[in-house]
Amino acid sequence: MYRSIPALLALAVCLGLVGPSVAGAQATKPLRKVTLMLNWYPYGEHAAFYYGLERGYFKDAGIDLTIQPGGGSTQTVQAVAAGKVDFGYADTPALLRTIAAGADVKSIGVFLQTTPAAVQFFADKNIKTVADLKGKSVAGSPGDAAYETLAAVLEANHVPNDAVQRLNVDPAGKLTAVISGRADSLAGFYNDQSPTIEARTGKKMDQLRYAEHGVNFFSTGLLAGDDTIKKDPQLVRDFMHAAQRSWEDAETHKADAVAAEAKLAEQAPPAAVLAKQWDLTLGLLHTPRTKADKPGYDDATDWQMTIDVVAKYLQLKNPAKPDAYWDASFAQK
Repeated sequence: MYRSIPALLALAVCLGLVGPSVAGAQATKPLRKVTLMLNWYPYGEHAAFYYGLERGYFKDAGIDLTIQPGGGSTQTVQAVAAGKVDFGYADTPALLRTIAAGADVKSIGVFLQTTPAAVQFFADKNIKTVADLKGKSVAGSPGDAAYETLAAVLEANHVPNDAVQRLNVDPAGKLTAVISGRADSLAGFYNDQSPTIEARTGKKMDQLRYAEHGVNFFSTGLLAGDDTIKKDPQLVRDFMHAAQRSWEDAETHKADAVAAEAKLAEQAPPAAVLAKQWDLTLGLLHTPRTKADKPGYDDATDWQMTIDVVAKYLQLKNPAKPDAYWDASFAQK
């Protein structure tokens, strides 16, 4: 009678012909070691990845995952392109511009499809509309998407671009500029910086969110090198599905996701800050076109809108169609 190889191995173990370690080695496929580089040091937006790591979702997909801090989205895209890491989590405008500069990478799915870009300020500044920014100073980092696309928000709300004073600083300096009073506001990701400043100062922050004032574009998502996509598409698919599972479940189990990041991430903010950052992040996962879909599943029209914004305000060279920047074949709907 025909017996399968696993059944024969089990019989051999029982008879003492083969040791159990040999049978286990035959039955269990080795995990693939994979490194994910984040866009920045860990903050609340990354809770889903740590939740999936703790819950074993990546191991279920055959992946032994290491999460590595980043030093900015452009650096992350470059690290993936150079083969230094397997996957990256980076801001889409940075991805588009780095691809235009010759990087052989592609997005495999954007998770923050509503931009967290905002002008942020202490609530007592009494800024309620974009027009209230006239004569005010905004701190930001040259080249940063949130800082550069401020011009788009001003234009959409009929405010002259030169009516707002710019204070050029490094990424860390814009928080200091607002806290110290050197600047009235900063341009950046409100799901990261506002909770951080509130924790440091005890003062309430408020924002003018770009997506609520006429300008939206894709933010952070996952990317892989073209070489990995070509040579090991199953790894890319398994990784993306595990990531989507992690985000979907972390959205339901918010406190557990935050606890996982607080436990596993080095240099993470305090748990209370992580919790607020994660809560704000959850409002950014979809556009009206994808609200019924899993996190990380993108729509081509939203991609084209993002490309148009980046081409106009962020000097994207030779803008192309979405499939030049995005492989739609890996994310589950």
